[in-house]
Amino acid sequence: MSDHVSRGSSDRMRPDSEPAAGGERGAAQADLFDYDAELRAHNELFRAAADVGSRDRVLDIGCGTGQSTRQAARAAVAGSAVGVDVSARMLERARRLTDDQGPPNVTYQRADAQAHRFPAACFDLCISRFGAMFFTDPVAAFTNIGRALRPGARLVLLVWQDRDRNEWARAIRESLTAAPAAPACGPGPFSLADPAVTEDVLAAAGFAEVGFTDVHAPVYYGPDGAGAYDAVLRLWEVEDLLAGLDAAAAEQARARLRATLAAHDTDDGVYFDSRAWIVTARRR
Repeated sequence: MSDHVSRGSSDRMRPDSEPAAGGERGAAQADLFDYDAELRAHNELFRAAADVGSRDRVLDIGCGTGQSTRQAARAAVAGSAVGVDVSARMLERARRLTDDQGPPNVTYQRADAQAHRFPAACFDLCISRFGAMFFTDPVAAFTNIGRALRPGARLVLLVWQDRDRNEWARAIRESLTAAPAAPACGPGPFSLADPAVTEDVLAAAGFAEVGFTDVHAPVYYGPDGAGAYDAVLRLWEVEDLLAGLDAAAAEQARARLRATLAAHDTDDGVYFDSRAWIVTARRR
């Protein structure tokens, strides 16, 4: 049976990202979606589950702009953390934030974790905050990641549950198109939503003791409807859906999107419900 953790509306705080140094957000960075703000409630639960030890050597898969990597490194005071991502723009921002804020025991690599030749049996812990659902061959990817972990090392993932259980995914998409979403049968946000499938993938890749904790927490899109609208337009699925519409249909879709966001505007920001899994396992 899965465990369960929840963070309800009474726990909502305006989830600002780590403080950026003055002038850090240049034109090349300003249009990056702020996942750190979106996922603050999830991030607190994820950090607790990761439980990074002071001497751990940590591998962070799909690290984005590096918040989870830096937090792991701060906990691993006598260890280190390596963040890996395929996005050069996100890693550029990660390095700038690390230069400004530390800590010193962080490095980043631009690489595809499915195929990158990591040093063998080097890491004590692998973490991934919503960065492990996009592999074209999940078994090959986790097998490759497993080779980088010492025997008995821990794996801690945060992944989305089914689209139908995530209000943010349903409501935003339905405001833009009546077309049903494609089934989650390949790389994408919901590819590890099914615990049975995920457990089979990890077992085939050499992991054991696989467990799932149900996470019920809100996602945040901005301080008000206007701020949320500007933020949501940076999401890849929203960009793709609007790009496929003619000018008139796109304008109508944008109006529906504004109305959807306004309907979720609270006294302390725009929030949507969400469900995720914290997945834990050990390298055999």
